[in-house]
This record gives sequence, structure tokens and C-alpha cells, in this order.
Amino acid sequence: MTDQTTASVSEASTKIAELTRQLQSSSEKKQLQVIPELVSTGAAGLEVLMEFLKEQSNPANLTAGVVYQALYDADTPSTREFLQNHFPTGVVPLRSEDGIDYTTLQQLLVKQDFLAADRLTLEKLCELAGSTALQRKWLYFSEVDNFPIADLQTINTLWLIHSQGKFGFSVQRELWLSLSKNWEKLWPKIGWKTGNNWTRYPNEFTWDLSAPRGHLPLSNQLRGVRVIASLLSHPAWTTKSEN
Repeated sequence: MTDQTTASVSEASTKIAELTRQLQSSSEKKQLQVIPELVSTGAAGLEVLMEFLKEQSNPANLTAGVVYQALYDADTPSTREFLQNHFPTGVVPLRSEDGIDYTTLQQLLVKQDFLAADRLTLEKLCELAGSTALQRKWLYFSEVDNFPIADLQTINTLWLIHSQGKFGFSVQRELWLSLSKNWEKLWPKIGWKTGNNWTRYPNEFTWDLSAPRGHLPLSNQLRGVRVIASLLSHPAWTTKSEN
């Protein structure tokens, strides 16, 4: 091995060691910045991410979710084997008080198929509301009030973790509260309205992470704001999650 090669290997090792230190001890914001840097280093960086994820006592957090997503997207033999062995159903516990299966929703969000995930989210909400809502394919606000906390938290956590923290009902709620619950200010903030014109479904919505924060999941405003108001006021967001 030449001196130049030795120096290059040493430099790479030093870089990975520093990135590992930041991943383990930094703020969430810094951790999220470090993850793609580790991915860019190749197999050694992916190994660090796998070890980090394996050590998480509660993997249903934003950093762990982004690490999981990075490993899934890397799609190498070692990352596929690791995820299958350690996280065969993902990092979010799919809790449901009504026995509803959220596996397909999780798979769509992991694949970043946000359009299909949005459609399935509405279907799952209608499933929570009952057979009549499933047939009509939309919700009454009074049905939302009776949604189980665990189910809403599961749906929200799936959206949150697989969007790098950009999407989810809790994000929309945070923005809504920051705007003093002013709907007319919220719509342009999350990209649902421009001037007097509502964003047209589906082609004018943005189905990737370049969308505004809180852009997804959607809620139909044709029948007014009572459904989304009930969603954003639900006790799920003020009750500690068991995830």
C-alpha cells in the first residue's frame, strides 16, 4: 500500500469516526444532516447507520426513521438483510385499537409513494369511521371525534417518520396553531390554495419531499373545515404516544 493510499484510508476513517460521533451525540437537526453524509461514504457509512438503528430503544423517532429510510433506499444486500432481520415490519409499531392493518400504508410511505399513501390514508380513516363511511368514501366531522387515539397516532407517525418530519396531521396542527387557527392563512402555507384558487387534485399537488411543510396528507375542503378541524383538535395530539 502506498503512502498516498494509506493517507487516503486514514482520512476516510477519520471522517467516518467524526460523523459517527455526531450521529450519536448531536442534536436531531445535526443528526439529520449527518445521515446523507454517512450514506455517501459507502459500505462503511451504511454499517454505522445499521449499528445506530439497532441500538435505538425507541426506533419510532424522526432520526431513526430517516436512518431506516436511508438504509431502505441504499438497497444493498447487507442493508436488505439487516432490515429484514431486525425491522421486518419497519420502525413504527402499527398499533390499532380497531384491529386495522396499516402494513400497506407503511410500505407505500417507505417507498415514498405519497399519492397512493394519501389515498390509502383516507380509506383507512373511513375504515375507522365504519362501513357507511367506507361506502361513501368521505367523513363526517362527528365520526372523527370518535377515532381511537392509537390509530391516529400510528397513521401520523408513519407520515412523519417517512417524510423527514415534513408531513402528518401533527405538523398541520402545529402550523394551524402557530397561525392562531386561521384557516385562510393555513391553506397557502401548506400549498392547498394560491390566492383565491384551490390547488387542484391530483396534478397540482406535490407528491414528493419538495412540497411545503404540512402539505400532506390531504383533507377535502369542499364540505368546509369541520373534518380537518376535528382531526387537528383530536386528543391524539395531546396524549402521549406508546410508540
